[in-house]
This record gives sequence, C-alpha cells and structure tokens, in this order.
Amino acid sequence: MSTADLPLAEALVHRPALVVGGGRMGLAIAHILAAAGMLVTVVEPSPGIVEAAPERLRQISRARGLDEAIAGRVTYIAAIEDVGGEIGIAIEAAPENLDLKRDIFRRLEVACSPDTILATNTSVIPIARIAVDVSRRARIVGTHFWNPPYAVRLVEVIQAVETSDETVHQTMALLAEVGQRPVHVWKDIPGFIGNRLQHALKREAIALVQAGVCDAETIDTVVKDSFGARLGIMGPLEQSDLVGLALTLAIHETILPDLDVSRAPQKLLVDLVAAGDTGAKTGRGFRSWSPEERVELEQRLDRALLGKAGT
Repeated sequence: MSTADLPLAEALVHRPALVVGGGRMGLAIAHILAAAGMLVTVVEPSPGIVEAAPERLRQISRARGLDEAIAGRVTYIAAIEDVGGEIGIAIEAAPENLDLKRDIFRRLEVACSPDTILATNTSVIPIARIAVDVSRRARIVGTHFWNPPYAVRLVEVIQAVETSDETVHQTMALLAEVGQRPVHVWKDIPGFIGNRLQHALKREAIALVQAGVCDAETIDTVVKDSFGARLGIMGPLEQSDLVGLALTLAIHETILPDLDVSRAPQKLLVDLVAAGDTGAKTGRGFRSWSPEERVELEQRLDRALLGKAGT
C-alpha cells in the first residue's frame, strides 16, 4: 500500500465495521478487523452461535498468538436493522444462496449510511447478480476471503461493472491496512480467479476417479507431493516461463484434447451427494473419514497455513 492510500485506510479503520453472519468465515473476518483495532458488530440471529462466538474468537487469537481480549471488540446484534453508528464497511458472510444475499443487501442499503462500503464474501456468485436490487451499486464490491482468512491472507476484490474505482481503492487500502493481501479482479465473472482455477483442477480430478484411472487417495497424493508442493513458491504461469513456453505448448498440444470438458457436474459427484455421502462431516465423500481424521486434517491445515503466514 502506498503512502497516498494511508488516509483512506486510516479513515475506515477508525469507523466501526459490520459483518453479516457469525459462522466460521464471518467470525474469522470479524477477528481480522478487530485485531487491527476496529470495533466490529456481527449480525447473527442464532442465539446458540452468538453464545459460542466469543470462545471461537479467543481460539483464533490463541492460534495466532494474539491477545484474547480481541474478542471484546466484537459485539452482536440479531438483525441488520439494529445496526447503529456510522459503519465504514459492511461485509456479508452468509451462505452461498443468491436470494439470501440479495435480501441482505436490500436491507444493508437501508440500514447503513450512503457512504458505507457494502462488500460480499461470495466465493463464486457474480457481484452484479447480488446487487441487482440495490440502487447505489457504485459502493458494492466483492471481497472474497479464503478459509481460514487469518492464515490465507489473499482477498480477491472484485469490481462489478457499476462498482466505482473509489470503492475498490478504499476497500483494497483497508484490507492491506488490517494485514490482508488484496488483489484486484477486473471483471465480475463466476468464480473470479481462485475458484475458477481450483475447480478446473477438481473437475479433472473427479473425472480421473470416475474413469477408473486411480482412486481419490492417489489423486490427493499426486497433487500434494508433486506440483502442489511448489505452488506456494511459484504460480502456474511463473512455472511455465521457467521451463519455457515451447515445452508448455508441446504439452498442451498432446494433453488438452484429452482433458475433461464436462459442462455439468460429473455423475460421481452427483451420486455421492444424492446418497448423503457429502464429505468428512458425514464420514464419507470421495474418501472415508473418521471424526479423528477430520479434526487432525483441520488442525494440520491451520498449523501449516499459520506457519506460512508468519503469525
């Protein structure tokens, strides 16, 4: 962030923030803002989630090696309409349901001041589709955090056709000020950048298992112990330049005609979901999971990402 951006970031940091949704992502985003000194209000209608939230925030503080008192900077309300004060930024972190998100943004526009930045943490839905019922669309922006956002610092800041340059500039300045790494996504397309790349890989992985090339465990081993091991060091286009584009072209001429190009989810995935085998929480997805294996994987992921983030 340049020196010129500091006044923008400081102005937003000194105004309260609103996070809509007290789930895993919402509370993690609230923690990031609160850890930077901001006062944060979380909108969460479920009393059970609200009751458990302070301890979850303290757990995040312990994982990051930060003061557990950060949880005291976060307060809770049951409805958007209960918000008070001059909110600088409101971040929606509700489930990936278009109708729900549209309703939230209709209510945010009424409840917040005209200069409040209204951001959505959607991971795939184009911002323009969410903002369709909002009259002042210049202040609506995408802020796609990655899970867990206190360890994966990158945030995709998505500019819809009607999002103003000033809204993008202010949002990126604030995110940099609170310790994240914002990147500007110029076009408002489904999945943005990261999830388009991630799910292109998943499409091919599922296709390989469905075709009987190997099992799910082998897929995961190959990714983790080959090109996946270097992805945190250099990206795919850096790697292409390093080995030479002539080699990349030669590989593409052989392999691209044979890659999966399904325009809909593969039957294997559809059948697993229909059978209720939806992943680690149910004990079975592409692989079988015990409760202990699920917890161990989550803890291993957090330790590795936090170590890489240097927190």
